[in-house]
Amino acid sequence: METVAAPEDIPAFPIASERVGALLAQMTLEEKAAQLVGYWLDQGGEVVAPLQNEMADAGRHDTLAGITRHGIGHYTRVYGTRPVEPVERAAWLWAEQRRLTRETRLGIPALVHEECLTGLAAWKAATFPTPLAWGASFDPELVAEMGALIGESMRLLGIHQGLAPVLDVVRDPRWGRVDECIGEDPYLVGTVGTAYVRGLQSAGVHATLKHFLGYSGSRAGRNHAPVSAGPREVADVFLPPFEMAIRDGGVRSVMNSYAEIDGVPVASDPELLTGVLRERLGFDGVVVADYFAIAFLEVMHAVAADRGEAAELALRAGIDVELPSGDAYLEPLIERVRSGALEEAYLDRAVIRVLTQKEQLGLLDPGAFEDGPPATVDLDTPRHRDVARRLAAESLVLLSNDGVLPVAPTARHIALIGPNADRSDALQGCYSFANHVLAHHPDHELGIEIPTVREALTAAVPGAEIVYVRGSEVSGGDRSDFAEAERAATDAEIAIVVVGDQAGLFGRGTVGEGNDVESLDLPGVQRELVERVVATGTPVVMVVLSGRPYAIEWALDGSAPCPAAVLQAFFPGEEGGAAIADVLTGAASPSGRLPLSLPRSSGAQPYSYLHPILGGPSEVTTADPTPLRPFGFGLSYTSFAYEEFSVSAEARTNGSFTATVTVANTGARRGAEIVQLYGRDVAASVTRPVAQLLGYARVELDPGERRTVRFDVPAARFAFSDRRLRRVVEPGEVRVWVGAHAEAAAPVPELAEVTGGAISNERARAPRMLPGAATTALPVQLTGEVHQVGAADARQVTVSAQADHGDR
Repeated sequence: METVAAPEDIPAFPIASERVGALLAQMTLEEKAAQLVGYWLDQGGEVVAPLQNEMADAGRHDTLAGITRHGIGHYTRVYGTRPVEPVERAAWLWAEQRRLTRETRLGIPALVHEECLTGLAAWKAATFPTPLAWGASFDPELVAEMGALIGESMRLLGIHQGLAPVLDVVRDPRWGRVDECIGEDPYLVGTVGTAYVRGLQSAGVHATLKHFLGYSGSRAGRNHAPVSAGPREVADVFLPPFEMAIRDGGVRSVMNSYAEIDGVPVASDPELLTGVLRERLGFDGVVVADYFAIAFLEVMHAVAADRGEAAELALRAGIDVELPSGDAYLEPLIERVRSGALEEAYLDRAVIRVLTQKEQLGLLDPGAFEDGPPATVDLDTPRHRDVARRLAAESLVLLSNDGVLPVAPTARHIALIGPNADRSDALQGCYSFANHVLAHHPDHELGIEIPTVREALTAAVPGAEIVYVRGSEVSGGDRSDFAEAERAATDAEIAIVVVGDQAGLFGRGTVGEGNDVESLDLPGVQRELVERVVATGTPVVMVVLSGRPYAIEWALDGSAPCPAAVLQAFFPGEEGGAAIADVLTGAASPSGRLPLSLPRSSGAQPYSYLHPILGGPSEVTTADPTPLRPFGFGLSYTSFAYEEFSVSAEARTNGSFTATVTVANTGARRGAEIVQLYGRDVAASVTRPVAQLLGYARVELDPGERRTVRFDVPAARFAFSDRRLRRVVEPGEVRVWVGAHAEAAAPVPELAEVTGGAISNERARAPRMLPGAATTALPVQLTGEVHQVGAADARQVTVSAQADHGDR
């Protein structure tokens, strides 16, 4: 294989094919730079990215032919910047790609990228649940099915790369971008995110992992804030999902984080973008810049004096493509090379990667785009809606229920109250087309059907009178509808109050990118609205439609009058209203589980269930970080029991062990149990979590049915960074158990007793009495030498389940 000579500080790098090598050999410096940038069409002054108006966007006022005279790398958001008719836009795009192939010197088409976090961000495209709902479903297979549908829609329209999934591990729910994330556990994030990658790429569209690395660890949950994570947290918490998606998912693109870690902006860090990402993890795809991240090295981080220096830092670090435009990688970068400050070999390295990606996508094939554009397009088919509804239903988490749910079929008078009860926007995340783009076009039609909770509930219980009262806005202090809400509840058999968030960006909502908060109280006067309705004495069901978990102890602790049931929905998408109605009426049984801990207060943050002993409650502090509901928690309309739990007695540190458990549906309804396998390293060379998710399985059971679940667990699931920051599996005892959530009968760490009564560990030893089956923890002895594994644990647990018809 031919290689390109490179400066001493980077190794020679291969050229993937003769076609790529031939193109590179012909390229001028300007043509090389052009392949490393995007061009954002149709911005129209609409701000849909941070500091967008501060950037130069070189060539914005030139003709398109002039802008692309040397070629172009990417076209930025052809469909997702403003509402355009998909068929008409596809016809334009095909014609434009033909122009590039026929009228530019080298004839290289543009790679088209779009956002696709909750579905393709285009007008008339299906809107799926937000990623936090993917995590709540604990169903990677269904997420993969969704990803494949999204990829098919994108490929149909001539889109080649999707800017998803987000693999940031949630560390602080005050961060506005929590709704874009999958959860707080790296393994859950990795398995679900990898499933999405596989689904999307199965359709011939390249997925892009966001945001490498540590972005969600920002101080106080503030967007773009510095990250103070140590190298062990980076390696053991933030990195594993990315390695899983690279090694197990074969992802083809990665996007950098805006963050700085211990003073070093990631966009300028070759240790992360080249040393870790490429040399240790083996990633061989393309690294794209988060929008304006290269310019931010000058504007936000002040580690570069100008755009040229920013371009040099980013290119040396390993960012191949500047998005969304060419503020740094065009004239400033070209001048840097011509002056001798930067070796041209760095451009060659990036250009080879970009051309290789285009070749893999078929863009360099003879006759590309000679076939016609699609004459008809349906981006919201019955298949889309079926998957959207199933995923929405599986993601709904029942937090409490005194028996009021499901709503009695004899109910005839229902009060439906709340700011999110009759708004389709309330069902969608911040990167949905409606909240991301149509927010700038308030009079434009939505383009797809998104039934609200009110519309869906009306259809689900046609025999009941449903009286709707808004009650309040999502934010603000207007209480003018309170009295009407109280009257409606007083006259009803049951009151359903739908509260929560409005997703948006940079101040246009209560959650979403740039919408970080200092308090985890429900926005506005929504808590007061619920409490006033509860005070009427009518049974109340509170539905929280949100993009982050809120501190709602007042609704769950039972020390004062509180709702009879609380249902958590994380922006469940276009079929979310119908899914909520199904659960409320009992047409479906809730099966979602919390993908992150439900906080007790803002002051207890940041918090993760993956904490060592010192991260939990104890008598040496009056502060209590214990969450209201733990990771993995969720109620059902039926009940489950675990029987015959067993584990292998021992396993090699470079081997695996087996855990089996029989799950029984002991209730009267069909339901799904999320069987969660947890473990704890009893004694290690560095502190370890008191509980760690090892694997999970979604098991559907009829009443009385039993199923045996087998987990084949690599010992590498217990890997961690030791004192020398080597990722190792140490010999010694680990304990393993099955539980319905992270605190279900978890083993209490054994602490040495302190004489004299100076220190007590009663709080740490007292188990929390939350519903959920669990098994007794059993020991597994890991034997052999200390086993060093890769940069992170990318080995997935194999799960199998079989029906068990034997008598018990």
